[in-house]
Amino acid sequence: MKPKPADFDLDADEIVSAAVDIFRESGLDAVSMRSVSGRLGVSPVPLYSRIGNKQALVEAIADRLLSDVAPVVDEGEDWAEYAVRWARALRARLRLARDSRLIVTPHRTAYVEASRPLIEVMRRDGMPADAAVQACRLVMWATVGFGAVESGARPPGRRRGPTRPGGDPGGVEGEVDDLFDLHIRYLIQGIQGEQRTGRRAPRPRGYGTRRSTGTGGRR
Repeated sequence: MKPKPADFDLDADEIVSAAVDIFRESGLDAVSMRSVSGRLGVSPVPLYSRIGNKQALVEAIADRLLSDVAPVVDEGEDWAEYAVRWARALRARLRLARDSRLIVTPHRTAYVEASRPLIEVMRRDGMPADAAVQACRLVMWATVGFGAVESGARPPGRRRGPTRPGGDPGGVEGEVDDLFDLHIRYLIQGIQGEQRTGRRAPRPRGYGTRRSTGTGGRR
């Protein structure tokens, strides 16, 4: 298909929006350069020039779904209280993403941006910079890991076979929110315990270099 002049009027946001719509309707496997160009009524050519390849499109979908995650810090809120709310907000957004392929990539720009307010609150409350980076990583990875388990707990259209008692990750739906809060609070209590004992966190590899970010990702 020869591209029409109108094809090149598309911007990247329109392309990503169409891809997100397809993802929400039919899942990640339905997203392709061809399906997105079909949704927009254009040839695939401008998609490659605006976005790149299919992997870049998937990255853009993830960043769109996970953008603006961090809640505003309440007045007088300490870092531990904020970290619980921050983790809940991230988990809620991960549940919208639904697919672990969108969730479990630590270098996502959205994760890096979401980490900044949490690190700032930790630093404000006197946590050393390296300890704040490490603590943020721990809270984020704990949340992302929990979200990945949730996203795979009930694959669409797949029937479950017999499982051992306690072996079904979908079998705790009634208490999963409480389980998540407990998961994060135990982690935070451990971080606070390290602070009280005055032990210094091991210096994160690459901390203070150009590649260092709040989550270990790229700038």
